[in-house]
Amino acid sequence: MEWSERMNAAVEYIEENLAGEIDFNEAAKRACCSTFHFQRIFFTINDLTPAEYARRRRLTLAARELSSSNARVIDIAIKYGYESPDSFTRAFRNLHGVTPQAAREPGVTLTAFPRISFHIELKGGNDMDYRIIEKPAFPIAVTTRQFTTANEQNFVQIPRWWDEFMKSPESSQMISLTGNKPGAVTGSGMLGICFADEKPVDFSYGIGVELPENSSAGPFERMEIPAATWAVFDCTLANLQEVTKRIFSEWFPSTGYEHDAKPELEVYLPGKQGDEMQCQIWIPIVKKK
Repeated sequence: MEWSERMNAAVEYIEENLAGEIDFNEAAKRACCSTFHFQRIFFTINDLTPAEYARRRRLTLAARELSSSNARVIDIAIKYGYESPDSFTRAFRNLHGVTPQAAREPGVTLTAFPRISFHIELKGGNDMDYRIIEKPAFPIAVTTRQFTTANEQNFVQIPRWWDEFMKSPESSQMISLTGNKPGAVTGSGMLGICFADEKPVDFSYGIGVELPENSSAGPFERMEIPAATWAVFDCTLANLQEVTKRIFSEWFPSTGYEHDAKPELEVYLPGKQGDEMQCQIWIPIVKKK
């Protein structure tokens, strides 16, 4: 079964259960992948989580029933997963701009959120070169913050944090922990670490360095990046974000791999600075079951 067929089977399951309980683990099974990978791919391509998709679809169907039937508002609210009229009214107004009662008035404007359909769009002249490597576990020194992918805020906030960090005394403290040598496993000068949180919207991101064996993390947190099989993509600082998006929207759907629920790495190599800095994106992968 093709990737698009598997993802559409997951959407079909969600659609069939909009008026009942939705198990997103079951949806992931229909897509023949892990729940983490399903959530991540779904969000990257659609800019909303499977749960948010289901919420909008439920409110779309609820609006249709309100405007075309005499069913009580509370009955429609319960049917689509809301335990009280107040919570249903708040959610309904947020999407449609009017209350459920107002939705029954003639000529009222409502928002329809259509069903999603997945397909692979093949684009010429945009090959993605990569290599598969296996690496042992290795220690890092890291400082972390929470970010959100909502409205692509992470693409603005993370570069801003990097700029602030590199201008602070902490950056020289962190780099000194390496003995000014590239990482033995990654070859990095510095690392960006995207941790594999269960929620694809809010996630932890770290700035760190690979530590020499048996060395201290100093004032920073010491962590271990687990052993993994990695898909490595070369890029520059200028196109790192574009390449990251393409990995999830184009590369994963066209290969026999899925995301292993381990941290992703941005490997910043010694040498050029600014937009021409040479980087690598390391994505932990496993063969699809």
